[in-house]
Amino acid sequence: MIPINIIGGGIAGCEAAWQLVNANIPVTIYEMRPKKETFAHKTSDLAELVCSNSFRSNDHENNAVGLLHWEMAQANSLIIEMGYKHSVPAGGALAVDRQKFAEEISRILSNHPLVKIVRDEITNLSVFEDKTVVVATGPLSSEKLSANLVELTGQENLAFFDAIAPIVYADSIDMSQAWFQSRYDKGETEDAQKAYLNCALDKKEYNTFIDELLAAEEVKFRSWEKNTPYFNGCLPIETMAERGRQTLRFGPMKPVGLTNPNSPNIKPYAVVQLRHENNYGNLFNIVGFQTKMKYAAQIEVLRRIPALKNARFARLGGIHRNTFINSPKILNENLQLKKNPNIFFAGQITGVEGYVESAAIGLLVGKILVNKLFNNSFSPPPSSTAIGALYKHLIGDQDSRNFQPMNVNFGLFPPLSKVAAGRRARKIRYKAYTHRAKNDFKNWLVN
Repeated sequence: MIPINIIGGGIAGCEAAWQLVNANIPVTIYEMRPKKETFAHKTSDLAELVCSNSFRSNDHENNAVGLLHWEMAQANSLIIEMGYKHSVPAGGALAVDRQKFAEEISRILSNHPLVKIVRDEITNLSVFEDKTVVVATGPLSSEKLSANLVELTGQENLAFFDAIAPIVYADSIDMSQAWFQSRYDKGETEDAQKAYLNCALDKKEYNTFIDELLAAEEVKFRSWEKNTPYFNGCLPIETMAERGRQTLRFGPMKPVGLTNPNSPNIKPYAVVQLRHENNYGNLFNIVGFQTKMKYAAQIEVLRRIPALKNARFARLGGIHRNTFINSPKILNENLQLKKNPNIFFAGQITGVEGYVESAAIGLLVGKILVNKLFNNSFSPPPSSTAIGALYKHLIGDQDSRNFQPMNVNFGLFPPLSKVAAGRRARKIRYKAYTHRAKNDFKNWLVN
């Protein structure tokens, strides 16, 4: 059997490859690293996670992304299996030791008899002629390939900026100013209930932090980047602060659900949360603190947080341009390019946002190709499921001029026939969504 060509060795490309080889279909994965580096990647491993180590909520009964974890696990997802295997404490979230995660996926695929890995940059899809190719190059597609895609589609790629949060060495954190607690003590075990390291600020400290943040020197954008919009789910902290001095207190620095044991009678004015970066406990990721500040400014501003006054950083934050295609406009129901049906798309470049969502579209494209190669009819997952809701987002409004990346959320799901109202009924509604989705997904898998 002729191998399926997959461009991009990220989580979407790896997931698509895994689905194919498990159906005895050979694949060739083209990964340009280390021959051509990107701004954000630090290794040449496949499936390297760059912005964060979190797969977000693991609650499959009340949360759409947790439901997506569950669905992918049912569908034999390599990414989710390795995520669970290399998980680190994160309360109700699924976070991973990104080094072990990427190393094992690299090892599994490199040693698989049906997988060939080519370390080279693909700059023009015409080299594949009519052979099947999956473009899974993600948000950091190379400039030359992006230009080729614009040429092929006749549509300008949409783009937004994505930002990376800093990582702190644990032994440089002042533990007399910090405490371990998950918000609202969430989690079934003591470790889960203490998964986050919290750093409190009083009102004066918070306002000083905001002053310094707003005055900090930022990375200068090139002329062609200046009008590129941010994705709202991944805003730099400076951009949030520019929207109002209190914005961060209602975002990544919200003080709710936490009690500082060092000052139990004083409610924190703001709280910065840190999450384990690995299982050794020697690195912590600053949650939600993506930034476009210059490196020197980052160190100065972040050390205004009392517990981080002597912080040393294993990695400082950064920012990069993130590109994606107008999927509803240029892809068909099989996620093929309408004008060139031998070209499929998978992952974040399609217009989903988030690690898990990207891998889910890789999984879906893998299953589409398996059915296609064995001449089986393919029915997409129902839109009542998490994967189906994402799929519907990608092939939805073909006349959309404002197509934007989307995380999975219950707003993408078809409404329930009977909807409970009010905040107290929210969990009832969410459980109804997930219960319906699980039944529908199980039926889809066996049909």
